[in-house]
Amino acid sequence: MQNVDMLLIDANKLFREGLKRLLDGSSFVIAEEADSMTEGMQKLEGGLKPRIALVEFDASAEDISVLQQMREKHADLKLVVLAASTRNIHNLARCFEAGADAYLLKNISPDALKQSLKLVLLGEKVFPTRLAAMLISGQVDTHRPAAASPDLEGLSEREIQILRCLLNGHPNKVIAKKLSITEATVKVHLKGVLKKINAANRTQAAIWALNNGLSADNAPMTPRRGAAGNPAVEVNV
Repeated sequence: MQNVDMLLIDANKLFREGLKRLLDGSSFVIAEEADSMTEGMQKLEGGLKPRIALVEFDASAEDISVLQQMREKHADLKLVVLAASTRNIHNLARCFEAGADAYLLKNISPDALKQSLKLVLLGEKVFPTRLAAMLISGQVDTHRPAAASPDLEGLSEREIQILRCLLNGHPNKVIAKKLSITEATVKVHLKGVLKKINAANRTQAAIWALNNGLSADNAPMTPRRGAAGNPAVEVNV
């Protein structure tokens, strides 16, 4: 594999040095570093053209804004967020909404990091398997700011069931089994949901569901009578 130049944005110099050592000898090369999102953006504006930007992210309004600018101005750049915690699921949601291609924990193993970066280069959206497990078990904070209001009224209970299954990380085959319908019917419902909420794929649909108050354990599983993309990749760390 040809070397992949990367920009590492992190305020912790010790972490930056450690990550460089971990990646030493691999095809992933940290070619440039920055202390902040703003400095990283300045380097990109100055002509730096890495294939991947590894970004420390604290979910501040400024970081969100710069992440969005990076996506808008550098469409070919792969944005990989490095987070210290998964305790608030909405930080992950905000990252993907701003244009991130991956959300990884800083304590990820070197092998898992390299595999994740390879998947990102292939166009996949990547997040930790641990996050899906924590979401299902209720170990993550699904609190949303009070200003964000749910908008689920336009969806049927069956469509809400589909969204719940997406939050659980279920593929179509499992969804069909759980809801006692065919895979073809699942695809029809999923297509309808994506169109209604203006989502391009399953990942965006799951993020929309989280932002509108739906969690993996609070949607109805029994439909009313008469109620009528590209998956994210989970990586073990």
